[in-house]
Amino acid sequence: MTTIHPHDHSKPDGIYEFDARGVAKRFRHAAIFGALDSLHPGEVMRFVNDHDPIPLLHQMQARYGEGIEVVYQQRAPEGVMIDFIRR
Repeated sequence: MTTIHPHDHSKPDGIYEFDARGVAKRFRHAAIFGALDSLHPGEVMRFVNDHDPIPLLHQMQARYGEGIEVVYQQRAPEGVMIDFIRR
């Protein structure tokens, strides 16, 4: 039996967008982890940043293990767009 959450964002038209460029650097990781913690399985957070967040990805791996899937939508010198999918 599949559980449907009232705010299911697992469909392409219901993706949570998180633009880290507008968050003060000292608060970014806390804000990102707070947003990821609020996702239900199957929900997606589309993350936009001005650089590839390699240290963040290592922290996510340590915190969530296989619980978050990382899918790059765009990877360019001027910035990245990554879908974080809660499992």
